[in-house]
Formats: sequence, structure tokens, C-alpha cells
Amino acid sequence: MRLDRRTFLRGLGAGALGSLAGVASARADGDGLPTFTASGADGFWQAVRAQYPLLDDPLYLNTGGLGPVSRPVLAAVETTARRLQEHSESGHGLFEPAREGMARFLGAQPEEICFVRNATEGNSIIAAGLALGPGDEVIFDSHAHPGGSFPWFNQAKQRGVVVKLFEPDPAADDGNLARILALVTPRTKVVQLSHLTCTTGQLLPVPLIAEAVRRRGIWLHVDGAQAAGMIPLDLRALGSDSYAFSGHKWLGGPHETGVLFIRRDRLEEVAPTGIGAYSGELAQLPGELKYHGAASRHEYGTRNAAQVEGLLAAVRLQEQIGRERVAQHGADLASLLQEELAAVDGITVLTPAARSMRGSIITIRHTRADAGKFFGYLLERHRLRCRPVTEQDLRAVRISTHVFNSRADCRRVIAAVRASVRDL
Repeated sequence: MRLDRRTFLRGLGAGALGSLAGVASARADGDGLPTFTASGADGFWQAVRAQYPLLDDPLYLNTGGLGPVSRPVLAAVETTARRLQEHSESGHGLFEPAREGMARFLGAQPEEICFVRNATEGNSIIAAGLALGPGDEVIFDSHAHPGGSFPWFNQAKQRGVVVKLFEPDPAADDGNLARILALVTPRTKVVQLSHLTCTTGQLLPVPLIAEAVRRRGIWLHVDGAQAAGMIPLDLRALGSDSYAFSGHKWLGGPHETGVLFIRRDRLEEVAPTGIGAYSGELAQLPGELKYHGAASRHEYGTRNAAQVEGLLAAVRLQEQIGRERVAQHGADLASLLQEELAAVDGITVLTPAARSMRGSIITIRHTRADAGKFFGYLLERHRLRCRPVTEQDLRAVRISTHVFNSRADCRRVIAAVRASVRDL
């Protein structure tokens, strides 16, 4: 029996490091989280906050930009990296168990999961890998992050793809579908959605749009950078053909971690644009390269297994807290901000009012200050670390609320914003 390089290295990972995954997992669970009860909710969230070495000054409200990692994640990365170095092994054998765990978390099959560095890399794989030619059209929202828009503008330069944009409708899900369909022509090949916009935190109706565009033979790709870890995901039920996200935002994974999901029945339609030893098999040279029959064909070269173990530790912590509870907590805090800040004269809330159309992000505009000035005021005068929103001339500030934030944090924000109306 021929032992190919991939099987050999997987065996090394599993054999030489036999107990490594168990060691990392054992240290990666939340330490001391109490059982959640409604009467003890405050104590529960205080215990969650204690899992994070994040400093209190400034108060961190920018998970939408970069999520802080927890102690269990740091422990998993440190343990895995040290053990790998003790054996001088790559840890490639850890990737398949990690893939299985991530697939369960996302409602997908392991064969549909590819580990990438971030959502940008996943978006780029889809944009470059689909068979598109001059005049073929892609439609996406005008609030797309550069990591979602630049890959398509690059295809416009490289292959003559035509880019069309729709402005998200903040009032109605049906309005977003209508705006997309108004742009569809026989040349439309791809629709990309920001699952949740990075600018205003608007939740776009992916299942509704998926049903409509896939029925027309159009590929649906979703940039889920702001959704994964904020809201529960079931990628199969969601209905998209592909989905990319970063692990280092709402999931709280290490930097340079992410996932690309490609539906198994559409895998062959995305040509690998980066290729290496782990992408396929070739018995000897010369010969014919055969890609692996899974999304992992888009992984190549030696990867940082410790980072992937850290990402799985972040998943385990979310599962221990409870994914629905994570979403509920962040949305409750955002709702508190939404209600209070909407009543402040001189402040405009840009995030949709309907709770069904938002998550754990609130974006606000000051009538007398641009994004930079408002952001600087909140940081320097009130020690609040938010994020300026300059995209699409929104002139706003974005506030993210996550598991380590509290109602007391929100009250600080509300007081600071009220003061800004007086001071700016």
C-alpha cells in the first residue's frame, strides 16, 4: 500500500503528539463558569468577563474590529505551540479533528470546511476561483468591508468582471431582496452579502435572498466576518453556496484564523488559486495532480496548528456559555444603547431599529462632529474604545457589545454620548 505524504504527516501528528489535542482541550474549557440562572445572571456574566485578560482601561467596545482572546484560548495556543516545538512537528495531524469540531459548530460537513487566515482570504478564494469572464456581473452591498469588496474589484481589473452595488434597506428585509433583484441580468453570476454589515450592524436576510438568487442559478457568497460568534450559525440551513469569516472577531480566536465554507455539491466550481502539498496528490513527476475532494484543497503549505487549536478553544468557550445566550446578551446590551441613544438630541442612530434586523452593534452619528473627532472624544475624554465609521461618508462611531461587556458599560457609553452633545 502506497503511503502518500498527506497520510504520513497526519500519522506523525496523531502518533508523535498523541496526547496533545487532549491536553489543549483540557486547558481550553472555561474555568469556573457557574450554571446560568436568570436570578444569577450578573454573577454568570462576571465569571465570563473573568475569562478575559482584557484591561478595563480603556473600556473595549470594538469586537467588530478585533475580538480579545480569552484565557482558555491563550492556554490552548501556548500548550500546543510548546508541545509541537518539543517534538519539532508541524501538527498537521491536528487539523482534521479541528475541522470536525468546527463543522459541528457551524452545521456543516468536515469536507466543506477550509481553514484560512481571515474572511478576506476566504472571500478572495471565492472571487478568484469562480469561472468568471469579461462582462460577468457580481452584486454586493455598498457597505461591504474592503476585505469583501476589494477581491471583486481586483477581478474587475484582472478579468473584466462588472461590479454592481446595492444600498442596504434599513427598513425591510423584502426591500433588500428587491434591490438585489432589480440589478440582476442574464450576466449576473454572483451575489455577495455582508451577513451583518461592518458599518451599521444591519443583519441582512441571507435565507430569503439565498432562495431567490440560487433559484436563478446565481452563486451566493456571504462575508460573515461580523456574524460568526455573534449569532448562532447553521450554514447548511442558511442556504449560501459559500461563507467566509474571521475567527479573531466575535469568536474570540487568535489572530490570523478564519474559515471558508463551500457547499460540497459546488466544490468543483471553485478552482484553487493557491496550491501546495496539502491540496492534492501526485504520485510522481511528471503526472496529473488530483485535488482532494474537500474544501481543504484550498489549504496549502505548513500552517500554524497552534492557532487552529486556539480557534477551537474559542468555539468550546462559546458552547459552554451557550450560543443563544451569547447572542441574547450582546443584543440586549445593544438594545439598551439603541433605546437610550435614540432619545439624545444631536445623535442619530444609524443601526436599524427593528431587533430582527440587527445584532450586537450600534452605530451612531453626532450632528456636530465627524467620525474622527467623535471617536477621539469618546476615547480621550471617557476612555471608551469604539471604532470610527468613515465608509460611505457615514461620519459615525460604531459600538460593539459582547460577552465581556455589561449594562454598566452601556451606562458609561450613554453618559459619555450625552456629554458629547454638550462638549462638541
